[in-house]
Amino acid sequence: MPQQQSYEARFDWGAEGLRSIAPGAGVIVIVDVLGASDLRLTADSAGYGVPVVAADLRNFSAVARWVLARQQQLGRRANVAVVAAGERRPDGTLRPAVEDQLAAGAVIAALAALGIDACSPEAAVASAAFEALRPAVRHLLTASVTARELTEAGRLDDVRNAAQLDASDEVPIIHAGSDARRRPAE
Repeated sequence: MPQQQSYEARFDWGAEGLRSIAPGAGVIVIVDVLGASDLRLTADSAGYGVPVVAADLRNFSAVARWVLARQQQLGRRANVAVVAAGERRPDGTLRPAVEDQLAAGAVIAALAALGIDACSPEAAVASAAFEALRPAVRHLLTASVTARELTEAGRLDDVRNAAQLDASDEVPIIHAGSDARRRPAE
């Protein structure tokens, strides 16, 4: 079955997507904007032995800079698997979350701006969606199903915080990988 392994920047959804695009990647980026997914995804990502970082709309540029610094540290290109978490429905199926799609696209667009631009078609579409919708991203996030659920649960401040574009230089390292050292965004 054809996969995205020949591309430098890859994109897919959830645990199934992780299994599809992570083999051969040098970095895995988990995108979960509103923190609504379960932790199976982060545990699964650790098994690939490469650095795993967390991204959202607040830190997408910092994540891209971190990936570039990682490539410079390695002295070679390191393929990037960008995985949007989405949400698990009660029946166990994946519900793609618009906020994760947009943030994944933001990461991919920021990678491309730094020259990490050999994108799979899936990654290119995510990037183009973010770029085209960038002026409306805050509204789209706050109007999303997940955001409305969180707002009804009294977490409006969390939603507003998540809607801040490129507001953080922090790159949370979920798993350092077998040969990785913690490095801040440069």
